[in-house]
Amino acid sequence: MYQGLKGFRDFYPREQSARSEVADVVEATAERYGFREIATPALERTQMYVDKSGEEIVEELYAFEDKGGRDVTLTPELTPTVARMVVDKGQELSKPIKWVSTRPFWRYEQVQQGRFREFYQTNVDIFGSSEPEADAEILAFAADALTSLGLTGDDFEFRVSHRDILGGLLRALAEDPEAVDTQNAIRAVDKRAKVDEGEYFGLLADAGLDRDVAREFDDLIASGDLDAVADAGGEDVEDAVANLRNVLDAAEDFGAREFCDVSLTTARGLDYYTGVVFECFDSTGDVSRSVFGGGRYDDLIESFGGQPTPAVGVAPGHAPLQLLCQRAGVWPDEKLTTDYFVLTVGDTRSEAAEIAGDLRDLGHVVETDVADRGFGSQMGYADSINAETVVIVGERDLENDEITIKDMASGDQTTVPVDEFPPEDGRPTYEDYE
Repeated sequence: MYQGLKGFRDFYPREQSARSEVADVVEATAERYGFREIATPALERTQMYVDKSGEEIVEELYAFEDKGGRDVTLTPELTPTVARMVVDKGQELSKPIKWVSTRPFWRYEQVQQGRFREFYQTNVDIFGSSEPEADAEILAFAADALTSLGLTGDDFEFRVSHRDILGGLLRALAEDPEAVDTQNAIRAVDKRAKVDEGEYFGLLADAGLDRDVAREFDDLIASGDLDAVADAGGEDVEDAVANLRNVLDAAEDFGAREFCDVSLTTARGLDYYTGVVFECFDSTGDVSRSVFGGGRYDDLIESFGGQPTPAVGVAPGHAPLQLLCQRAGVWPDEKLTTDYFVLTVGDTRSEAAEIAGDLRDLGHVVETDVADRGFGSQMGYADSINAETVVIVGERDLENDEITIKDMASGDQTTVPVDEFPPEDGRPTYEDYE
């Protein structure tokens, strides 16, 4: 027996049906906002990620040399790929560019709750607008997708922050701003809730902050008091605070403000984030990690060789989203659904096939026997696939120009003239003929 690889999962039909239903809801929500679906490759050049994140990123990648001698990797995220695509076709695309994509990604990392080595995300991005309305629309989409799944404001919260507030505040408080590694300090903030206090302040010290400045910085961001933060940070921080407030005001108009909490200890660890960032959390804390996150990355397109292009996006991960939905009791039933099973008795294959085809033409889910089983085995199979109605096509019934319609829930059945089934439209069941 071969065993599956650690961090890679199999999805059998019942679970996959629920996963597909959730993905369909998320994608349909994006479609209502005007996001257009794209498809992207599973392989990219490894150098693209090294240039963005440094050589150390290779340890987290499924990277290898292909048969042409090229260093390639299974894609660990979508943002660099869509940045490349915008650079490739930027002048031909109408702006703002609004794209959505659902697909798998791969990272070689520790497997834990809601985190796997192969994982699925729906990426939703806007390119070409620096206005607060773009950030607000991303927040509104995310909130709308979650509520469309049956979640409420009691189930989740968006913790909203601003990278320029953090960076500006670090520079304003430090005695020697040039000595502060702002990116590493922001990475430390991103780890604040994941490590103990001593390690957290040690990381800030490693980034160039002395103990007193680190404590003052942490007290300010933990307070969530935007006025106090603006006063302490100077003009750059005042501008960032104003931008954050403008985004939240727009989110109010777009119907998402009720889900947003200002949380300046939310940082997002990826270095390409530049402005407003946010993370979605389970309000009860039962899901121990961020469900998903997003934010603004205004410099990435230019860093890939394109024209300056502001951008903002979000990427709901399907594994942690499943944990949230299950905790809240809104995960779809993991069951198969079948509208009709067409059962054959005797030499009735051609008649049964015609009826099955007519039902499929009406848009119904239809199965019929393909294993030459007896009546009892066919009925058992129909029950196992949760067939709502069984259409029995038997030799004796056909001699009378009839078929039998059986309701699987009640067990009731009746005969129907074969030339009246199925009708030209609708979803005929036992109740239509009783």
